[in-house]
Amino acid sequence: MGEFERKKAVVTGATRGIGRAICNALLADGCRVIGLYRGNHEAAEAFQAHWGDAQLTLLCCDVADHDQVRRSFAEIEARFDTLDILINNAGIRKDAIIALMSSEQWQTVLDVNLTGTFNTTKFAVPLMMKQKYGRIVTITSPSSHMGIQGQANYAASKAGQIGLTITLAKEVARKKITANCVSPGFITTDLIDDLSDDQRSAYKKLVPMRRFGSVDEVVAAVLFLASEKASYITGATLEVTGGL
Repeated sequence: MGEFERKKAVVTGATRGIGRAICNALLADGCRVIGLYRGNHEAAEAFQAHWGDAQLTLLCCDVADHDQVRRSFAEIEARFDTLDILINNAGIRKDAIIALMSSEQWQTVLDVNLTGTFNTTKFAVPLMMKQKYGRIVTITSPSSHMGIQGQANYAASKAGQIGLTITLAKEVARKKITANCVSPGFITTDLIDDLSDDQRSAYKKLVPMRRFGSVDEVVAAVLFLASEKASYITGATLEVTGGL
């Protein structure tokens, strides 16, 4: 049996980048995965076709929308009753310096990254409390404390995720539920595809290892914190940054 055999996991932002890689790793280990995605139906259909309905369930859900999340988790509870793992991976960037940042750029990033984490966590915890077991892993970022220019909205959302996680860890510890963050640095995904060559070069110089990380390196950290082996780790942030 694999580490995640017969476990049930919800992964947000499930059809692309790090989220899809996390889903693939869990599925390959025998986990039943419920993936939430915002609206790329073509990618979702291809992903579903690859794994089939027996292992993977995909639900279209905007995590920033409280009612959509409530309805999705009601469906999850009706079909699966309990939940073992929640991976809060959904995230967006809308970069601009503060003086030129629109209120829409600010609010949309906060809504998806931070409020989305609150929404999914709020409805996942009761399903974990039913069985007095759970693992919650939230993908945050070193932007939360580094102060990267043009990312005030992103940094605020990611710092908020860490604060939420530390608080949550204390609230659910007695129910044998852990809550932790993984903080990837510059990882080769579509989230950084819009960086210019000059930006890429500059950011690589910031990293002591002088390279961007791989998705697999992030997945390894996430799966460890989602496993039973990490039973005494909670309220922590594991940095996968190449020493950034």
